[in-house]
Formats: sequence, structure tokens, C-alpha cells
Amino acid sequence: MSGNGASGTDGDSTESADRNVQLTSWFVRSGWSKGELARQVNRRARQMGAHHISTDTSRVRRWLDGEQPREPVPRILSELFSERFGSVVAIEQLGLRTAHQTPSVSGVDLPWAGPQTVELLGEFSRSDLMLARRGFLGTSLALSAGPALIEPMQRWLVPAPAADPGPRAAGPAGTLGGPRPPRLSEPELDLLDATTVMFRQWDAQCGGGLRRKAVVGQLHEVTDLLQENHPAPVMKRLFKVAAELAELAGWMSYDIGLHPTAQKYFVLALHAAKEAGDKPLGSYILSGMSRQMIHLGRPEDALELIHLAQYGSRDCAGPRTQAMLYAMEARAYANMGQPSRCKRAVRMAEDTFGDVGFGGEPEPDWIRFFSEAELNGENSHSYRDLAYVAGRSPTYASLAEPVMERAVELFEKDEEHQRSYALNLIGMATVHLLQREPEQATVLVGRALDVAQKVRSERVNTRLRKTVDTAAREYGDVADVVRLTDILAARLPEAAEAV
Repeated sequence: MSGNGASGTDGDSTESADRNVQLTSWFVRSGWSKGELARQVNRRARQMGAHHISTDTSRVRRWLDGEQPREPVPRILSELFSERFGSVVAIEQLGLRTAHQTPSVSGVDLPWAGPQTVELLGEFSRSDLMLARRGFLGTSLALSAGPALIEPMQRWLVPAPAADPGPRAAGPAGTLGGPRPPRLSEPELDLLDATTVMFRQWDAQCGGGLRRKAVVGQLHEVTDLLQENHPAPVMKRLFKVAAELAELAGWMSYDIGLHPTAQKYFVLALHAAKEAGDKPLGSYILSGMSRQMIHLGRPEDALELIHLAQYGSRDCAGPRTQAMLYAMEARAYANMGQPSRCKRAVRMAEDTFGDVGFGGEPEPDWIRFFSEAELNGENSHSYRDLAYVAGRSPTYASLAEPVMERAVELFEKDEEHQRSYALNLIGMATVHLLQREPEQATVLVGRALDVAQKVRSERVNTRLRKTVDTAAREYGDVADVVRLTDILAARLPEAAEAV
């Protein structure tokens, strides 16, 4: 080996005599230079905690010439190209090899049974915590899409087998023994619920990078409790807590750009929700998976997940949850370029939201985020996405503008959902860019940047960078755009950090 792999700085690369035509093709289409790709690989590696990765232009050239980098570089390249092209670019499509992973570690097609769900939740959260590095677990995961994702999720609707009424035969962590008295009181269960609510508030205020590991730690504690002997009602309640924590861990992982890790937590959350018998919660988890698929340029997968959520919770979800699902359906249709279906789903979301508060039934805390501000934000983004898909259509941009303005106005008064405020400010800026109003866009991006520095969200940071890049590319001669580009480079943190 010619010195590069021996140092171990790129993951101990192995060489091949054949040029990697597939990787070269993606690289040329990306428009990146070798230096830019190297910088992005290094930045993503630092985000993941893989500080031993140190890539340069000569190493990128060797990859293009056929050298096979070891993990986590193939995963990093897959994520970078997926984000660049707006759709999943698998490692194999890059002509790279990856170590074989067992389904329990890397896949989403898992057994739909309580004991296995507890075991996998414990295994995954423990691995995440033991590595003690932000997202390093994600280097062993593959992102699933298409039938490989949708078909296993459809089993969420299959009735669960009747539970065994007999006592559990094992104690915590597999310790054998007979049934023991439950040690969880009602106040203790209430405290678990309250802790989950607190974590959710922290995420909304501060972004996913601030307390992700604390959520994972709490999830691991709950899986320990699930291995003990409890009455059936207590077990269901614990599974519900586990489902909410796993969903939140997935959402926070998604927010800081750890997509394979996020997807794994979402899948495990759905399994736990099924054990809890909570179909509305299951539909909410599927909506989070749908958002991730839209972000990754897979609107068809997003639509399948939303329809699965709608069907599974059709008889039990409240109007706020149903309105949220309609709004996500509209986002999927918008990204698929289907304006009539998008508009219909927007109308259904608005009409259904009008029923909120009339049923008298208490709503779960996880849907509380879907306020009038969030409704307007989602619907305006649907119109904005339609504008992009329709070739920067001024018609759809004009539809987005008043709805987005209303969302920004409402979020400005909401001190809790600061990340959503930033995202909608950025959304409003993109609408102004579509309308060829760069000066107005820079004002909104400046406001969003102020908020972004208070939250730790790589999703917000990435959207800021992309919006400013677009403005610079299209309006590079506008003084306000040039000034904003300099401000962004000076003030925006390179990556959100996990604590």
C-alpha cells in the first residue's frame, strides 16, 4: 500500500486495479472539486465523532481510481451524494463495498413481537451510548427505502397475537427467576411521562443536537424496566413511553443529519407503539418517517408511509393528528408534482384542523406541536415545493407567500418552537427568491441566522447554507447577498454538536 492506508487516517483503505466508474460518474455530476469533497467528508466525519478520518485531494483521487475506503467513509459518501442529488444514493451505487451487517443491526425488517422489540431497543440504545460519539453508530447502518422499507412497515397493521397471561419467566437483563412484585407506582409512571414531555420541549426550543444522548439514555432505562415483571396495563404504558422516547431519539438524530440512525429509531418506535396498542402514536411515528423520506427526495415512499398511517389510525386519531397527516400527504404530492392532489390534501388539512377542540377528548402531548402556525408552515411549504417542481412557477410561489407569512407571524410569538420559527423564516426567504426578490430574502435569512445560533440543528444550518448558496448563485451581484454570504461564513457554526 502506498502510505495512505497504512496511516489509518481514511479508515485503512484497500486498493483496486480498476477505476471506480460509478463513483467517478456521481462525482462529475455533483460539480464538486476533489478538495470540496474531501472537506465535506472530513466535516461529516467530525460530526460523527470519527476524528481519525483525515481526507485530502490525493485520497479522493485514489478512491476515483478504484481504491476501496473502509467504514465510515462509504457511509459518509453515500449520505453526501444523497443530499446533493435529493435522493438515496446507496453505497453499492457508488461502486463501494460495505461490511455485511446482521438484520438486527442494519435492517428494518424486524420481528413484530414484544420480547424482540425490547431486546432490540436495549441493544441499539446501549450501542449508541457506549460509543459515546455523536452518530458513530450510524456508520454500521444502511438507510432503507422503497419496498425494503414500506413492506416491513405494512406489518404494523397485522393484529398482534394474544398476549400470554402467565408470569414472565425472566428478570432484568435475562436473569432467571419467578414473578416479582412490580416496583413501579402510578406517580413513577407519571414522572416518566413528564420527563418525555420535558425532552420534547427541549428539542423544540433548542434543536436535536442539545440533548439527544440524554433521550437515548432515558430510553435505555425504560427498556430495562420492560424486562421486569409488571401487570399488563403497566407494560403497555411502558411500551408507550419507550415508543415516544424512541421516536424522539429518531427525530433528534434526523435533525442533526444522522439519517440511518434516525430511521432505525423510528422503526423501533413503531414496534413499541404496536406493543402499546397506540395506533395514533404509530401514525405519528410514520409521519416522522415520511418527513425524512421527503427530505431525502423519496416522495413516493413518503406518500406510502402517510397512507399507511392514515389507514391504521382512521378510527381513532383525533382531528389534530388527522390534519397533520393530511398536511404531510400534501407535501408528498407536491414533491411528486401532483398539484390537484396536493391542493385537495391542503384543503382537507385546513378543514380537519377546524374541528380541533370540539371533541372534548384530551390530546397526547406529542401532537401538541401541530398548531395553527405549523399547519400554515406545512401548507405553505407544499405550495413552495410545487413551485420548484413546476419549474419555479410564480403561480405556486404566490400561493405560498401569504400562508408562509402567517406561519412566520405566529411562530414569532411562540417561544417554545424556535427551530420551526427558523425553518419558516428560511422557507419565506426561498419564496422571495422564487419571486426574484433577493433583498427581501436576505432580511429573512438574517433573522433565521439569529435564531439558528440559539438552537443546535444541522437541518436548520443546512437549509440556511443551501438558501444562501442559491442566492449567491443567482444574485451574486446584489450587495445584500454578498454581505449575507460573508456574515453566514463568519457566524454559522460548522455543525450542530450533540451533548
